[in-house]
Amino acid sequence: MKTTMNTFIFYFSALFVFLWPLTAVCQSGNGVYEEVIKSEVSTVTNRILLDNDYFVWTVFTSNPASFTHTMGGFITRDGDKFQVKLEFNSIIDKDSIKILTGKMTVIGNKMMIVIDRFKSINLFKFEPKKQEFEGKFLMAGRVTDQGESRRRLDVPRKTMKFLIDDHFQWIAFNTETFEFSGTGGGTYIADKSGAYIEKIEFFSKNAARVGAVLPFLFNLKENDWFHQGKSSAGEPMHEIWSKRTM
Repeated sequence: MKTTMNTFIFYFSALFVFLWPLTAVCQSGNGVYEEVIKSEVSTVTNRILLDNDYFVWTVFTSNPASFTHTMGGFITRDGDKFQVKLEFNSIIDKDSIKILTGKMTVIGNKMMIVIDRFKSINLFKFEPKKQEFEGKFLMAGRVTDQGESRRRLDVPRKTMKFLIDDHFQWIAFNTETFEFSGTGGGTYIADKSGAYIEKIEFFSKNAARVGAVLPFLFNLKENDWFHQGKSSAGEPMHEIWSKRTM
């Protein structure tokens, strides 16, 4: 009986050791994932930005460029199940969705996600290069000839920029009214020289700006990111972004 019990414990322990890394991977999987669907007339991209507590799902088209929708918010995960309490949804007038639920499985560089009321999506993870910084930042103000002009961050109306794994996306939204004011995103480079370069891949307000490459300078001071250069409209800008803590 003792031999049988020892054998059971041995096999159970071996099974746990084998499955534990896989479970850990399935419950983590932070990064940027994409599904790209090509046809004769266009290329449709499903893109997910995911970190420990935030989820953004965006769909856009290239060749020709157009924006379809974006939605995102704070995510909680329980095994392969997840729930996202949305802070923004660009198509809320059509679907009325404020909470996303579904199942997410991440194994290696692959993600399979089933979002309730939507089809399942199979995505592949980007292999990022090392950048000087990333994270979620809120527009905190501007630098003018008179000095810094700051805005409150604890208000419903926000502009957030999410940087992760060589990709960026900014979103302007109101957490109380769900008013969506716009978004844009693409890839970025931030190097040790202080250069920050964005390449726009989608823009909700003006598809003509897709493909633009925008060079900036960056400077990090504690939780603040100082962002200086010219906007996509060619106007001089010197913005202050603060690391999001709420």
